[in-house]
Amino acid sequence: MKRSAITTFALLTLTLVITGCETTTPPKTASFAKDIQPILSKHCLECHRQGGAGESASGLNLTTYQGLMKGTKFGPVVKPGDSLSSTLLILVEGRADPSIKMPHGDRPSLSKDEIDQLRNWVDQGAKDN
Repeated sequence: MKRSAITTFALLTLTLVITGCETTTPPKTASFAKDIQPILSKHCLECHRQGGAGESASGLNLTTYQGLMKGTKFGPVVKPGDSLSSTLLILVEGRADPSIKMPHGDRPSLSKDEIDQLRNWVDQGAKDN
């Protein structure tokens, strides 16, 4: 009986220590205007603007929120709340065929922080804020 009580106490203490050590800070609320549009402007608008090669090929115009959410002639590129399935993240993370990785060609890839910001924004619902 004594051994069982000590084991229970030890497990309870360990559980409290482990859960007390978790310091996961929820991600900040992502803003389309402040966080996402600057990333798109820096990496995407050279091609994905009206008359650009990317807009001509895919129909994706990233100059506005509405254009991003409209997507391509093949369908949407953002699934609000689901960054794992959103084509935008699949392409910038390089999870697609290398021939369609974005940014295309020899343009520099997005940084880890920029990809994290996109992921966070999509997972938070891809709002126009």
